[in-house]
Amino acid sequence: MKRTHLPLNGLRVLDAAARHLSFTRAADELAVTPAAVGQQIRALEDTLGVVLFRRTTRGLELTPEAEAGLGPLRDGFLQFEEAVRAMQAGQSSKSLTIAAPRDLTEKWLMPRLAEIARRDGELRFVLLASDVNGLGGAVDFTEANLDLAIRWGEGPGEHEGEALESEGMVTIAASGAGETVIGWPGCPGGDGGALVRVADAGLAIDAAAAGLGRTTVPELLAAQAIATGAVAVIGDPQPSRCGYWLVAPLPQWRQAKVRALVDALTA
Repeated sequence: MKRTHLPLNGLRVLDAAARHLSFTRAADELAVTPAAVGQQIRALEDTLGVVLFRRTTRGLELTPEAEAGLGPLRDGFLQFEEAVRAMQAGQSSKSLTIAAPRDLTEKWLMPRLAEIARRDGELRFVLLASDVNGLGGAVDFTEANLDLAIRWGEGPGEHEGEALESEGMVTIAASGAGETVIGWPGCPGGDGGALVRVADAGLAIDAAAAGLGRTTVPELLAAQAIATGAVAVIGDPQPSRCGYWLVAPLPQWRQAKVRALVDALTA
């Protein structure tokens, strides 16, 4: 019989009825009526083409055919239970694998993970770089067993997601810096006219803090440098259609440990 045709519900009822040798007590265990147990047993007998129980003056008895299958059946249920425990083990683990752009990890994510880890010393993080250019794009959750990713874009894409709050884009420079433009791949207006070019927005912030010029970057990345006075904001923040999104496929998104991390990062 093919696995897709296995009468699993009927086999579960058979196991309970065989242990109790009573449809009534089996029904109590399964939270159904005795009539429903009887119907399941009769349907199973029809499917298998064998008689499983006989009523005698001493009560309900198993047939030799039923007794022959009970051992492997119960072994199978035990393996099902082990399979469920194995699948749930990852849910109860304290390890989370996160993919994010390198500059976001350095400027924003790491300080927050450090604070989260201080509140729960059992947490373990594996951090991966999702893209080196800070341009966002698709994240492959199948290759690295990811729990969560952070992407730059107009939305969560094909996955579930939640946006990180931000004021958009800001232009920043250190005190006394000149008008030199620092460009990076993906910066507003492109980096073709920039006199200084760097690999990502994080390095653009570092270059601005070093006094090499001014740059326009996501406010989320520059917030710490602005707060410490390493750079100052020039003009008003500029709205942006794009932003940083916490994303994951629906199965990962539903995990309690992922939901807890999302809540902590968006608090």
